[in-house]
Amino acid sequence: MKARLTSIRALAATLALALGVTAAPALAAQCGNGPGGFNQWKQQFAQEAQKAGISGGTINSALMPTKYSSKVISLDRNQHSMKLSLDAFMQRRAPASFVKKGKGIIQKNAGLLNSIEQRYGVQKEVIVAIWGMETGFGANSGNMNIFSSLATLAYDCRRSAFFTEELLAALAIVDRGDMRPENMRGAWAGEIGQTQFLAKNYLRFAVDGDGNGRRDLINSKADVLASTANFLRQHGWRPGAGYQEGQPNFSVLRDWNRAGVYQKALALFASKLAN
Repeated sequence: MKARLTSIRALAATLALALGVTAAPALAAQCGNGPGGFNQWKQQFAQEAQKAGISGGTINSALMPTKYSSKVISLDRNQHSMKLSLDAFMQRRAPASFVKKGKGIIQKNAGLLNSIEQRYGVQKEVIVAIWGMETGFGANSGNMNIFSSLATLAYDCRRSAFFTEELLAALAIVDRGDMRPENMRGAWAGEIGQTQFLAKNYLRFAVDGDGNGRRDLINSKADVLASTANFLRQHGWRPGAGYQEGQPNFSVLRDWNRAGVYQKALALFASKLAN
């Protein structure tokens, strides 16, 4: 409980900066196992969120309609893709068809990708490789309710502290006007948009790539690609340096995804797109 409350306080400070409020979180809502205590937890968490700076309107429209998802719990307990060999992982997440499609995307979006590369220093093939590996270039971003997924995982005791922060960040995304609650649909663990940003990363690193005043990582290609490049740059990407294993930028890929097989596959996929 102490570690969880500390993490909530830390995120409250981040939310205060993002939303322009002064926040002091309440005592942490009690986690549980199984759906029995979910509604009581949600009432407690609503008070927590309000004291962390989230508006009542966002709490009512985004948090209160959430439902406990047994499907999300099942998926959380059965994750295996990162245990694959590199070849098997490539076949699943970066097959030959993706290489062909990715090269076409680079040609078709040359203007946008060149401008992003000039601004952030991240090679265009790396950005497109992430886009392809995460969602098949936006084709499979997920259609689960982000708030029900995150509320379920925040309530569940296994990783409650981590997902409590993610849920508060997702609420803050709505609160600052980037997205509407009904449009916040994504992957089962709460990943959002075409390159699957976690909510805390969305809050910190998403940028307005198309100039419309919002950071929309679900519908705006320009926002998606620019935000992905911004994430890497903010994590230490060195413009012009290599990204293969042993080169300066390879270590930055770990900040995107900590699985070694993912990092190796991403570097290999990007190199194929560049040739």
